Amino acid sequence: MNERWNWILIVAGAALILAEVALGGFAGFDLVLIGSAFVLGGALGIVLHSASTGFVIASILCVVYILVGRRWVRSRFQTRHAPTNVDALIGQRGRVLVRVAPHEPGQIRVRDEVWRAALVPEASQPLEPGTEAQVQSVDGVTLLVR
Repeated sequence: MNERWNWILIVAGAALILAEVALGGFAGFDLVLIGSAFVLGGALGIVLHSASTGFVIASILCVVYILVGRRWVRSRFQTRHAPTNVDALIGQRGRVLVRVAPHEPGQIRVRDEVWRAALVPEASQPLEPGTEAQVQSVDGVTLLVR
C-alpha cells in the first residue's frame, strides 16, 4: 500500500474530531476517540513507513474502544438523579412553628427554612407548635406533613 493512505487516515481522523466538536458532542464523544485512533494509526504508519501497519493499529484501537472504552466513557457522562429544591425535602423532619390541623395550614421549619405546611389527608390529629413532623410530599409551596 502507498504511504499516502496514512495521511488519509490522519485527515479522516481530524475530520471526525472536528465534526464532533463543531456539532456539540452529538455522538457522545465517540467520534473524538475513533478519530484519535485514526490519527494515531496514521501517524505511527508514517513513522514506521507502512500504510498497512497504520490501518492495523487504527483498527485495533477502534475495536478496543468500541468493546471496552465506550462503556466506560458512557458511564462517565451519565447524569445521576440528585433530588434538589423541594424534592430534597421529602422525608426530612422539621419543627412545627404554627399549629397545623386538618383544613388549617400552619408553618414548619425544615433545614432553617420556614414553609407553609398542611396535614396529609389521612392524618386527623393536629400538630402543635414545638412538635416534630415529617415531610411526606410537596404540593406547590405547601409541605404535606405527618
